[in-house]
Amino acid sequence: MSEATAVAASPAAPGPAAPAVQKSKLLFETSEWNFDTLKRTFDAIEDVALNELGLDCYPNQIELISSEQMLDAYSSIGMPVFYSHWSFGKRFARDEVMYRKGYVGLAYEIVINSDPCIAYLMEENTMTMQALVIAHAAFGHNHFFKNNYLFKEWTDAEGILDYLNFAKTYVAKCEEKHGVAAVERVLDAAHALMDQGVNRYGRRARPSLADERKRSEARRKHKEETYNDLWRTLPRGAGALNSPAAAKKVDQAHDRLGLPEENLLYFIEKFSPKLRDWERELVRIVRNIAQYFYPQKMTKMMNEGCATYVHYRIMNRLYDQGRIGEGSMLEFLASHANVVFQPEFDDRRYSGINPYALGFAMMQDIERIATEPTDEDRQYLPQIAGCGDAMGALKQAWAEFRDDSFVAQYLSPHLMRKLRLFRLGDRPDEPHYRVDAIHDERGYDRVRRALARTYDPGVRDPNIQVSDVDLMGSRKLLLTHHLNNDVPLAESDARAVLAYIADLWGYDAELKGVSADDSVKYTYEASPRS
Repeated sequence: MSEATAVAASPAAPGPAAPAVQKSKLLFETSEWNFDTLKRTFDAIEDVALNELGLDCYPNQIELISSEQMLDAYSSIGMPVFYSHWSFGKRFARDEVMYRKGYVGLAYEIVINSDPCIAYLMEENTMTMQALVIAHAAFGHNHFFKNNYLFKEWTDAEGILDYLNFAKTYVAKCEEKHGVAAVERVLDAAHALMDQGVNRYGRRARPSLADERKRSEARRKHKEETYNDLWRTLPRGAGALNSPAAAKKVDQAHDRLGLPEENLLYFIEKFSPKLRDWERELVRIVRNIAQYFYPQKMTKMMNEGCATYVHYRIMNRLYDQGRIGEGSMLEFLASHANVVFQPEFDDRRYSGINPYALGFAMMQDIERIATEPTDEDRQYLPQIAGCGDAMGALKQAWAEFRDDSFVAQYLSPHLMRKLRLFRLGDRPDEPHYRVDAIHDERGYDRVRRALARTYDPGVRDPNIQVSDVDLMGSRKLLLTHHLNNDVPLAESDARAVLAYIADLWGYDAELKGVSADDSVKYTYEASPRS
């Protein structure tokens, strides 16, 4: 029997019993954290994310790292394991100096699209910030990674960590066997082509990185069959094309090249006449990693908008439940406001549209349209207006769209007015910019199309394709840049990257810039380094 009960039962101590002390419901009461507090908070966040918001996530793995380790993760593109390259050390040194001098801050977290999903939290974070980034990364980004169609089509979350381990070991062995300089020469060239080393239109099946690792063992024992069949069977010697049979072989070889080809790394890996087996494997490693990152480039705004919306909903729900105190809530709101801050176009801090700001605003606007639509909303977005299921509408959008199509489909007139968006016309023959459209009845469609095009890879990324190869003569590689609005490549960059292409190909390379009317605007040539 407790002491309080004994006293209450005693005749010598009449009167009511002392009230019991109510245990606090708060998950944490100070800014300090420990692993018990982290576990308790993670469980509470997980309950809201899965059972109330209905998110579908990979299993989570939370890692605590120091600021120095965060800088190291920055330098290796945020991956937990990566092969060595001088550019990573250069980036680490630059970021460290900027951070130590206070010019830039560090991200509160880094999250890896893998199964299990790995979220790195900084040790220096307060407990409130740890809660925020768990909600943001471990559930917001995690749900997006698992469910968006681009990630499903192009990434292998289960195989990426094992493949990175294989890549790191393979590069180290190549450095030991062939020398650091020889390995860096190939990696430098392949890195320069990463943006042109991806499949954009689903022509090939999603790579299974686990199978890719197994196949690499067999490739090291045999010559590339594609390479052998292509170059070995071509007619040789003077007058080789005089016979119909020889000409037919050349035509068949051209057909096997599959031209035009937009994936430059793929083409070089498969058909380069000079690459050795280990060099070909290095190019393949860079290509697979470039493909892994491709969906993240296509969904930056949506991905951050999803994660920001999720952490906002979860943190507010925990406050409503009495699990987070007012001081922590104020700290969260201050950080959240900084994340979604959008400077005005004439503000010195303006550097473009903040993907967090636009993404979060669009997610909130979809929630508003689904639950409290106006007549205007019903006209512009009838498919979700008044449906009553905000999370259902959001999860469908997160799964089925990328940044450009998401803006084209869901940017409402209400939000355009709220953000005061307008469209600038940039005409080279006029001395000043002209405001072509504003957020009014006549301008809604034009503003929405213009904003969507800024996220469209067909407009943003140069369209460069392998168009031909001189199979019987110099073996020169011919590339064509199809200009968009007659905008050329920067000459210095184009010449530098073309030199890398020639290095990997092993023979001369030529790049032509062709406008919409098929006129050639420029021609650059490069030869491989000796």
